[in-house]
Amino acid sequence: MSIEAEALLQEAKESIEAAQNYRSELQQRLHGLSQARKQVRGSASQTREALQRHFQELQTAVSRLLTERLNTLLQEVDNIELDSVSPLDDCQKLIEHGVSTADELLREGEAAIRCGINEKEDKLGSFTKKALQIQLDSLPEVPVLVDVPCLSAQLDDSLLHMFRAHVARHGSVASHPPVQIEELVERPGGVLVRWCKVDDDFTPQDYRLQYRRGNSSQYEDAYIGKDPEFLVLQLDPHIDHLFRVCARGEGRTEWSPWSIPQTGYTTLVPHEWLPGVDGYILSSRKNIAMRNDSSPGHGGVLYSNSPTYFCGQTLTFKITAAGQTDKRDSLGVCADSRPATDSLQRDQAVCISTNGAVFVNGKEMTNQLPAITVGSSVTFDMEVVSLFPVSNNNNPSDGGNVKLRVTLGSGNREVVFDWLLDQVADSLFFGCSFTHPGWKVLVF
Repeated sequence: MSIEAEALLQEAKESIEAAQNYRSELQQRLHGLSQARKQVRGSASQTREALQRHFQELQTAVSRLLTERLNTLLQEVDNIELDSVSPLDDCQKLIEHGVSTADELLREGEAAIRCGINEKEDKLGSFTKKALQIQLDSLPEVPVLVDVPCLSAQLDDSLLHMFRAHVARHGSVASHPPVQIEELVERPGGVLVRWCKVDDDFTPQDYRLQYRRGNSSQYEDAYIGKDPEFLVLQLDPHIDHLFRVCARGEGRTEWSPWSIPQTGYTTLVPHEWLPGVDGYILSSRKNIAMRNDSSPGHGGVLYSNSPTYFCGQTLTFKITAAGQTDKRDSLGVCADSRPATDSLQRDQAVCISTNGAVFVNGKEMTNQLPAITVGSSVTFDMEVVSLFPVSNNNNPSDGGNVKLRVTLGSGNREVVFDWLLDQVADSLFFGCSFTHPGWKVLVF
């Protein structure tokens, strides 16, 4: 085959490969368009159903309230009518009885006048006596109209205008949620979720974060508060979880629409304390350690179950209960888990004491952080600054020193320093030591 033919063949192969890549990219974009169309149509259908359901429930509730109010007012009319007519009926009976008595007296009087002379005197006497007994000058009192109830309905037409105004403002349709998840960062045994506001006209007052396992249909609350991020812990590694966030506007009571769910997971095993150490009780997940009183006055170091801390991560200790302080107390990170030690204030370790003193390889620094108490959070952030190999082939894995840049934070302050280790370590242990009981610390 000639050189020209080989060149044409090579060019044809490259064109075919480029066409295949181009087709693959286009197919991916078609898939993206399909997902976008599915999201639009699916969310539109869900929104229609939500609107119809809400307004149907609202209509039913308003109709029920109006019916209940109407029945209450009608019952009030019935009660007033009954209470007002009853004494009028009694008065009417009394008057009708008086009229009947007067009619009878008139008949007797007329009869007495028409009777014969022999009977007239007796009958006129009897009639006169009876007339005196009836007390013809005594009349029952009839109430005047101004004293009798005249019922009317007091109806405020402004209710309809107010109701119409509220209905006109009730509900809204948003094409995009006001907040969206910005980043999912894996952490040991958890995922750090960060979100941000995407609607410039929306002023958030609180955020609400929910999550669920990928194979579950039920979300559960993880966080409600003002911070734009939250670390969701107690997640099983290598399992997909869906996260979503919403917000409550300033001065509002209802929550905004949910953000588009984002899938995240962690490949990092959770931090755990070493079980079976005298003087410490662990939680079921082994991420909480409590100093008990089995060995008061002296206690060794409680290390992590394995070296699970890697440079580039943030290690956090959260103090949930506190006991008496001691200068030997410590929270920190170390290159090894030496047995029979009573503090991390030693070589190949960095730590902070409960009084705020910072120790690097057993030496106390001049800088000091706030004292540790209930609610305190202590954080360690580390990065590799330099390696000093000692082997002939300059392979760091064969041994050598390593310098780590450590940022240790407590309260609102932090100190930054370099930590020199005798040998390279891919991962590090963490630990704590408390002389007196009552301390309780969560690690994540």
